[in-house]
Amino acid sequence: MNDSVVELDGVGKRYLLGEHHGGRPDLRETITRAVRRARTGEPRAKQEFWPLRDVSLSVDAGQAVGLIGSNGAGKSTLLKIVSGITAPTEGRSRTRGRVGALLEVGTGFHSELTGVENTYLNGAILGMSRRDVSRRLADIVAFAGIERFIDTPVKRYSSGMYLRLGFSIAAHLDADILVVDEVLAVGDAEFQRQCLGKMSEVEREGRTILFVSHNLDAVSRLCPRTIWLDNGGVRSDGPSDDVVEEYLRSTLPVSQRSSFAVDPEMPAQVVAVELLDDDGQQTPVLRTGQSGSIVVDVVVNQPVTALDVGVLISTERGVNIIDEAHSDAANAPIGGRGHHRLRCPLPAILTPGDYTVGIWLGTAYETLQQLDRPLKFSVEGDDGGRPDRLVRLGSPWVIEALD
Repeated sequence: MNDSVVELDGVGKRYLLGEHHGGRPDLRETITRAVRRARTGEPRAKQEFWPLRDVSLSVDAGQAVGLIGSNGAGKSTLLKIVSGITAPTEGRSRTRGRVGALLEVGTGFHSELTGVENTYLNGAILGMSRRDVSRRLADIVAFAGIERFIDTPVKRYSSGMYLRLGFSIAAHLDADILVVDEVLAVGDAEFQRQCLGKMSEVEREGRTILFVSHNLDAVSRLCPRTIWLDNGGVRSDGPSDDVVEEYLRSTLPVSQRSSFAVDPEMPAQVVAVELLDDDGQQTPVLRTGQSGSIVVDVVVNQPVTALDVGVLISTERGVNIIDEAHSDAANAPIGGRGHHRLRCPLPAILTPGDYTVGIWLGTAYETLQQLDRPLKFSVEGDDGGRPDRLVRLGSPWVIEALD
């Protein structure tokens, strides 16, 4: 027996760019086009755009599947086809069961109806009875946190209120397939955590989830399987950790190294900074639990007594995490003239996020050079459900039995 609830077979979606296609123009459009042709000549030929082309995949009942890819890769178009909002130009799309979709803020809402009325409307679209919706109404309103405004027409809602109610309806009504787009990025951090928790609950109930997000950590935690869309096609499909790692590697620049021209007038200067992973390869991205090192190249033009180098790792918001100097470990001072390479170990303690590297060069009495942000890098992976902590030490615990 086929357990697939979502099947796409050779699906493609085509749009025609420009204005001269489809539909019968009214009088104003006819006159406008005639004037434009008289001024500029013949209208432009039709241009085709295929956000999806030859996509085949299937999703089994109860699976949570992430969809990742760069902007314009075709993720939202695929979700609209699965949700029945748009039809494929070629190929076949089939879903089995009710689909609850949150693709854009306010999707499926009638602006003149109140929050309560739109909840019943969405339930009716899913084929639910009024009694079934009434039984879930209190939970929907409580999750959305808009009790005071539930009887207000939604045209007066803010985008955040739209989002909260839309997600709450999609998650609480009896949808066999929950489709969620990157629209969750509109909400605040607390609401995002709330939504991810609800989607985990939906997955445990055996319902199917299709989740589009640029938050790769959230995708890895929620979805055992991830599909990477690239230029309208499936580039990779498999375990989330593997696909996310492959996607991250594809987005890396060829080299992650900042270089600076040598100034012979300076006694000493930093000429290059780079981040290496634990395999010694240049990379701007580390995974959680992966160590690395900051490599600093220093050129000494004139001997400097007790020359020292410092490395500062900070969050994007300026919180200092690591501040180490070459002299802290009682290392021998940098030698005389020439090109010197220093390697500062970076332990595997950083949590997911974006970081900056600062470099200091000088002595105990003088700063010769201060580079505030010569390098940036990211850490991707699982935050362990504690997104607010700055470091993860993994310190061994000792259990002692006491009588």
